[in-house]
Amino acid sequence: MAPPITLLTDFGVEDAYVAVMKGVILTRDPRATLVDITHAIEPQNVRLGAFVLGTAYRYFPKNTIHLAVVDPGVGSERRGIILKVSGGLFVAPDNGLLTYVIDHLALNEDCVPETGMDNTLIRLKRGIEAVSITDPRFWRTPVSPTFHGRDVFAPVAAGLSLGLSPYEFGEKTDVLTVLPIAKPQLLAPGELLGHVMHTDRFGNLVTDIRSSDLPPGPVEISIGGSRIDGISHHYMEVAGLMALIGSSGYMEISLNNGSAARYLDATVGEEVIVLAAS
Repeated sequence: MAPPITLLTDFGVEDAYVAVMKGVILTRDPRATLVDITHAIEPQNVRLGAFVLGTAYRYFPKNTIHLAVVDPGVGSERRGIILKVSGGLFVAPDNGLLTYVIDHLALNEDCVPETGMDNTLIRLKRGIEAVSITDPRFWRTPVSPTFHGRDVFAPVAAGLSLGLSPYEFGEKTDVLTVLPIAKPQLLAPGELLGHVMHTDRFGNLVTDIRSSDLPPGPVEISIGGSRIDGISHHYMEVAGLMALIGSSGYMEISLNNGSAARYLDATVGEEVIVLAAS
């Protein structure tokens, strides 16, 4: 049975771009099982694509091939990459789209930053491998300078699905591009500063604060001039604004039967303060 291939893009569903990529994959491997993570990433928002991919990939079988294309640098000198990890294979432009995948692996000591995750490059260690996609034998020709998703990344994903080794597609590399990651800051004992990373379609504000970042005991959360007492367990626990740990493992700000984003007029980057309750 062929491994699943997931797709994450900023292509939307109004045009044929996603269907064309799927057609290329299925032409080369008719057995392929294709799963859409999302195609609603904000156009050119590599950081959002990286965050969503990082929250989703862990729930797939370990042989899954993850094809991700949010690629404002298409046609430029940026590389295409295959990343090989214990949790699967990733096919993506080397523009930071794999940042949160790499960060999760770094937290689990599977890879090591050259000089810290806030730099632009990371050096892979301890069994994590990457290949630059450089061999044009597997590409669809002619290659459009504006649609590498169709002509380069989709054929490579199909080739991996057919059982080709990642090393068939180019040269091994141990350095990848990453984006600076906003991480919660400890301002003082019991005082944590985080930020909104993503607004989902329900209006929940997903922050960069993990459950493990929270101070022990009761807490108070401040955002946009509003205060929230404690961490709720589900979306119906309180009547209004609430904070809870969402399914992704990050703290969310939510509104019972409403949109916290609209209620607070909050967007990505909004500050969130967590205080140990006195």
